[in-house]
Amino acid sequence: MEEEQQYYLSPQRKFTSEEKLLIWKKPASHINSEEEERICCEVQRNWHRGEMKIANILLEGDAGSGKTQLAKALSSDFGLPYTKVTCFSDMDKTDIIGAILPVISDEHLLRMEAEDQKVLKVLYESDGFQSAQAILMDLLKLTAEQATDYLKQLIKKISSNAKEEVVEYRFYPSEIIRAYENGYLLEIQEPTVIRDAAVLMALNSALELDGSINLPTKVIHRHPDFIVVLTTNRDYTGSRPLNEALRDRIQHVEKMDLPSKEVMMERAMAKTQFQQKEVLSVLAECIILLDQTARANAIKGVAGMRSYLYWVDAVAAGIPLKSAMYHKVIYKMTTDEEEIRLLEEALRGHEMFTRLEEVRLLVKKH
Repeated sequence: MEEEQQYYLSPQRKFTSEEKLLIWKKPASHINSEEEERICCEVQRNWHRGEMKIANILLEGDAGSGKTQLAKALSSDFGLPYTKVTCFSDMDKTDIIGAILPVISDEHLLRMEAEDQKVLKVLYESDGFQSAQAILMDLLKLTAEQATDYLKQLIKKISSNAKEEVVEYRFYPSEIIRAYENGYLLEIQEPTVIRDAAVLMALNSALELDGSINLPTKVIHRHPDFIVVLTTNRDYTGSRPLNEALRDRIQHVEKMDLPSKEVMMERAMAKTQFQQKEVLSVLAECIILLDQTARANAIKGVAGMRSYLYWVDAVAAGIPLKSAMYHKVIYKMTTDEEEIRLLEEALRGHEMFTRLEEVRLLVKKH
């Protein structure tokens, strides 16, 4: 137990039963990476050093490089509830701060469309533990962007049709504010897609170590346990370089590349239960070579850890190695004939097709 709590930042802190459920539990297949150990050591070393405190972290890497998995693992390491927000291009300040929702009379509520009635009842009865956006995402199975649009339209309907019937106004804080005020670990996914300068300024304020935020109902101060983990993909469509003001607030950065071949094999064995190391080794070398070739030839697709795990899993199920490589890795990277040819040339030049054929006979269906 002591080893599990080695990096707990506030070991005496008490959480509610709901908050305890948000603290991520590492699965048996989880293997601590160098990046995870490095972040934990640095955060703990600087936690009580005032202006030198490390509480804003950036994980930058390709899709499938394990950024979100690492953010969740840090929740477990630090003993903090985990939550996340996924950014989108049309975010506005309400997505950062929260929304003010009119509370209407029961009589008017009954005149609204059935779905709107259902949504409003759930929002009015909520205890504030979830943001309005999170409630809509769970209730209507919407994306973050769809939930924001729905909420805006709902407010517009109420404001235009029931001004005289509004009983009160209620503020619903965003997921960011909830984490900021209560001291959670917050993952902010893809902040590079944000276009609105006002949104970037609001997010920048949330990253100040000793900052405060003016809400419609009160002024809140950053909880001392609040940790932000920004995760961004390299060369993500629609993204741009991370805003310099945001980047300046970051105290620690990890460049998330493919792990070593040995770590890849360990994770695959833990995840898939496939234990034939010679086969795993050759598949890992193929992934590493394809990743290097893609970078060298500006191929946008990624040969990452996720592709490796799906390839291994397919092979473990008895699917031929070469066929599985195309459907789990290469076609996921690109379906352009010229780019596929470049990837195949690299594999052929390093005799990987020959090696795949050699290990094919070692594969046994689980």
